[in-house]
Amino acid sequence: MQNKITELFKIQYPIIQAGMIWASGWRLASAVSNAGGLGIIGAGSMYPEVLREHIQKYQQATDKPFGVNVPMLYPDLDKIMEIIVEMGVKIVFTSAGNPKTWTSYFKEKGITVVHVVSSLKFALKSQEAGVDGIVAEGFEAGGHNGRDETTTLTLIPSVKEKVTIPIIAAGGIATGRAMLAAMILGADGVQVGSRFVASHEASSHELFKQKVVEAGEGDTHLTLKELAPVRLIKNKFYNDVQAAYARGASAEELKEVLGRARAKRGMFEGDIEEGELEIGQVSALINDIKPAAQIIVDMMREFEEAKKEVSNL
Repeated sequence: MQNKITELFKIQYPIIQAGMIWASGWRLASAVSNAGGLGIIGAGSMYPEVLREHIQKYQQATDKPFGVNVPMLYPDLDKIMEIIVEMGVKIVFTSAGNPKTWTSYFKEKGITVVHVVSSLKFALKSQEAGVDGIVAEGFEAGGHNGRDETTTLTLIPSVKEKVTIPIIAAGGIATGRAMLAAMILGADGVQVGSRFVASHEASSHELFKQKVVEAGEGDTHLTLKELAPVRLIKNKFYNDVQAAYARGASAEELKEVLGRARAKRGMFEGDIEEGELEIGQVSALINDIKPAAQIIVDMMREFEEAKKEVSNL
């Protein structure tokens, strides 16, 4: 399958694995890339030297293309960027920050840059900054999210109408049918997060993976907009956050409720009650944990089947 995204990244299928914190290590990234997608190492939960180790292990595991996702709200950013260049990474996904900050730095070094956005406004700013592509992520997505709650169904066509660079749809995509729908709306490819959390290779804790499989409709909620909007599975920590809102807590008080390393505690260490469990709404459609390669095979099979059905309408 050839289109703008497969040509941009030199991959077989226009499926990009999201750079999710505590889930996207070298094992998941290499498994996705070996299966024909684009694997992404998520630097957001890694100290600089840990990132270096993951890049080294990825490069030992496969010679397929891969990228590194860098949320620009974390510390040690300069060191992270230096390691990316030093280790010969060719693709970088930036998020949670101004695309102008690092895009020219990477472009000068021949690195392909993609920025994650949640609105048309920031899609246009990213294009102006010179990125090679954008991830347009709808409100359905897990992890850090947009404040405006624009859904993928609305976001993709509005972005497609105004930008000329390749568009990768994200948020609510875990099946081949959703992939086809996103591409009909104007996307050139898709970024998949939650479905890959529930894979054997994801570095997240098995108890968190099981919680994702068990999640049903309405079991996630976007909250903590005063800090950084995040979609969470409802658990004791989530209830504590809601109780803080009910008593009129300030942003500072919400920070105290959140505390430190709450996401690591939940998603990596497996504390499913006191930890922060970030996942998308599409978790309600995820019913099993399986190899990343099988996820891609299943998505492409569903995509082709759905395409035939649509052609018969």
